[in-house]
Amino acid sequence: MELTLLDLLTLLVVMLGTGCIAGITAGLFGVGGGFIVVPALLTVFPFFDHFEEKHIYVAIGTSLATIIVSSARAVQAHSRTGSVDFLLLKDWAPWLVLGVVIGTALASVVNANSLLLVFATGVFIYSFYFLLPKKFNIEGTSTEVPSGAGRAAIASGLGGFSALLGIGGGTPFVVTMTMCGRSFHQAIATASGVGFIIAVPGAIGFLLIGLSDTNLPWGSIGYLNIPALIAISIMSVFTAPVGARLAHKLNDQMLKRAFGTYLFVISTSMFYKTLI
Repeated sequence: MELTLLDLLTLLVVMLGTGCIAGITAGLFGVGGGFIVVPALLTVFPFFDHFEEKHIYVAIGTSLATIIVSSARAVQAHSRTGSVDFLLLKDWAPWLVLGVVIGTALASVVNANSLLLVFATGVFIYSFYFLLPKKFNIEGTSTEVPSGAGRAAIASGLGGFSALLGIGGGTPFVVTMTMCGRSFHQAIATASGVGFIIAVPGAIGFLLIGLSDTNLPWGSIGYLNIPALIAISIMSVFTAPVGARLAHKLNDQMLKRAFGTYLFVISTSMFYKTLI
């Protein structure tokens, strides 16, 4: 499908706006911005491309690629406050990567509608963590971060599920860390690093499994849309530090509820897309 100059300008403006919001949420909640990027791309792509069965793959792959930039920037911002637990990231990294490899392999054999359903279900579940924050106010439940087999299982599962959703895995990681007695701010800061570790192999995987595919949205290489990746990444570089600063200043309960409402609306719309 040939795009006009107006089409390209419209796509650019939407992607820049998406990157702005994604960067802020990456710094604010440690979620990598995937819950913003994937729905935005699924909304925009149909206006510029008619092969909608491919859109979910490209949206997830592109989301993971943008998370590399937004999470790295968020980690840099949070590290200035000493909130990032780099030793924990080092211990979890191999298992996170293993999970991403498994999740990407699953994505390569799952049909588009099933993958969309997985995304909608994941977002729906995550929305309740933000909508009902007091139900998850369980800091200090445990004094130890999972190790050994427990760490391997949690990190691998987190990596695999995040790769299927195109997210950085921040929400379940934050829940785990707060259960282990870590502060919410430290959990958010370290979650940004988890997003980076998940996003790198995830983006590479979606690039490779999509190389042989055709009829993809304009500007796509494999399941990565390069124009969207560039525009979103540029904005997230500037806005992720803003989100990180806000995370240490604003009322986190109010922010959680607002973001939870957004996730609930997005999940509902995604469920609807699987039915039409």
